[in-house]
Amino acid sequence: MAVVGIVPAAGRGERLGAGVPKALAPCAGRPLLEWSLEVLEGVCDRVVVAVAPGEPLGPDRVRGGEVRSESVRAALAAAPEARIAVVHDAARPLVTRELVEACVAAVGGGGWDGAVAAAPVSDTVKEVAAGGRVERTLDRRSLWAVQTPQAFRADVLRRALGAGAAALAAATDDASLVEAIGGVVGVVESSPENIKVTREIDLLLAEELLRARAAC
Repeated sequence: MAVVGIVPAAGRGERLGAGVPKALAPCAGRPLLEWSLEVLEGVCDRVVVAVAPGEPLGPDRVRGGEVRSESVRAALAAAPEARIAVVHDAARPLVTRELVEACVAAVGGGGWDGAVAAAPVSDTVKEVAAGGRVERTLDRRSLWAVQTPQAFRADVLRRALGAGAAALAAATDDASLVEAIGGVVGVVESSPENIKVTREIDLLLAEELLRARAAC
């Protein structure tokens, strides 16, 4: 059973302001992407990265798309042998081997078409209308903040990624596309420490957490 890691790394990272594609932004002494690759390569049979325009291409480096899901589709197309696909953001450098393995096991064990890393929401969450008026306060007991890795039966993910351009552009994660075709997706509990680097403050926090982890 071939397990293939898929890393969409074509984002420009304009909010980060690093002056390079976000995946190549320096983080604790190495490009952001390398932290994720190190973990994925220890679990997956192969890892395919969808890179930004201008970056070198190769068997495991494909040209990314305009939106995230297009990048995932391009990377998955380069790995027809995949039976389980593990999609992980290049901008989550604090992923652990244990978390990737747990997501893969949740799909490989049968029953679920996908398994997503997620952490229970601890903040109060309100639904707000245009103009700032609060519509209602949501029950956080049933709310989870979804992260990556997200593991899927590769055949189901391929079918989900066949959605039209508008659906791919609107999708904020691949699990939502799988859900849209009737796929069963479950949650694997993760830690809030598995942050996504979007802004400079996220990068600073990630660097501190990585250094603290290395010191343990």
